[in-house]
Amino acid sequence: MPELPPPLPPETRTVGQLVAETIRFYGNRFWPSLAIGIPPAILVVAGAPLPQRYRLLLVLTAGTLLITVSYVRACVLVLGERRGSFAVAFAVGVLVFAPVPVLVLPALAWLALVGLAVPVVLVDGGGFRASIRRALELARADYVHALGGLATLVIVVFLSQAVLFFLLRGAGEAAVAVAGFLANLVISPILFLGAALLYEDQAARAKAGSAGRGRVRSSKRVA
Repeated sequence: MPELPPPLPPETRTVGQLVAETIRFYGNRFWPSLAIGIPPAILVVAGAPLPQRYRLLLVLTAGTLLITVSYVRACVLVLGERRGSFAVAFAVGVLVFAPVPVLVLPALAWLALVGLAVPVVLVDGGGFRASIRRALELARADYVHALGGLATLVIVVFLSQAVLFFLLRGAGEAAVAVAGFLANLVISPILFLGAALLYEDQAARAKAGSAGRGRVRSSKRVA
């Protein structure tokens, strides 16, 4: 069997390779990554029997907290070294995720713009304002890649969860609830791990862009 080509560096990584590297990371760190899916799986099972109004209330309150827990955990797992505090990262994550259920369709555009504030806190340290400012800088480095990466991850997770759910479900409400829990438990970590890897892509692109602008300024001074 021919050997696969080495992955592209983060500054030139495509959306497709972002997804591939996410799945590769998931496979290499399966059990720690699987734990990331517990909070969203609990949220889905808890909200399934509720009327739509109460389900939205659950997502706006407990859902924001649970999703933030998974994202912070994924960032720690993927990025390793940590300079900022969990508490600040969690607080920033709650503020970033809070408007997502209300935004609905523009939610991905919002997350591509400021969602990287959570890994920024963990890697760079700093508070809320500094992390949002840095997240905006990273988004501007290649917003199309950030938005496209998140959109692709969401589509992959949604379709994979749907397939797994229909494979697992049987007759009766209990079987449907178990299938929903397992589908979210196994598949949802891909979204959070991919979002954490997206930070590496955007940080590398921002660094490359800064270096390129520095070379241009130096050449102008020489000229």
